[in-house]
Amino acid sequence: MQNQQQPNMQQSTSMSQPLNHGGHELFDVSEVLSMSIGVIDQYTIFRQHVKDQELMQILDHQLNFLKQEYNTTLEIFQTGAKPSQSIKTYDIKMDHGNSTVFGLTQMPPSKPIQSVNEISDQSISGYMLGHVKSGASLKAMTALEMTHPILRRAVADSVSNWIEMAYELFLYQNRHHYYQVPQLSQGDMQQMINGYAKASGPSGSQMMQ
Repeated sequence: MQNQQQPNMQQSTSMSQPLNHGGHELFDVSEVLSMSIGVIDQYTIFRQHVKDQELMQILDHQLNFLKQEYNTTLEIFQTGAKPSQSIKTYDIKMDHGNSTVFGLTQMPPSKPIQSVNEISDQSISGYMLGHVKSGASLKAMTALEMTHPILRRAVADSVSNWIEMAYELFLYQNRHHYYQVPQLSQGDMQQMINGYAKASGPSGSQMMQ
């Protein structure tokens, strides 16, 4: 009799848990969590091929943050409650400053590798940047579909952290001329900047008066 009652008790307990997620939200968060696992896995694989110590520090710093953020998001997803540890703000290591190097420098042309032995720091930092930029876009779209308030805020807040990680990787690539930033002429830039004017007319509060 005890063995027969146990499944019923488990079913009753499962049925009593609050269903605090919408169906669309479940699919979106599952995609975000799977994406985070993929990025963490890729970073772990990349680590054995990194040669530059600075890139290694960036990778380890971001990897540790990604794991903590994943665990917090998962906790909220599974409990529906405020997490035991909130998602922290990602801090960029600004040892080299955050100034962008503008202009083009002659570099060897890029081409696909023929073997794993050709993987370079340029390749790895580019892979990392691509993963983080895609993840930031996915998180931003997913946050718009959230119905659970705590989960929505956690995912929305995490977007800025992924943007910071992408910017950190951009700065690293830019310093090494892997990610070069050409500019328009001064005249063209001024024409683009001055091509807009402020909106005129009273604000909404003034119109109510």
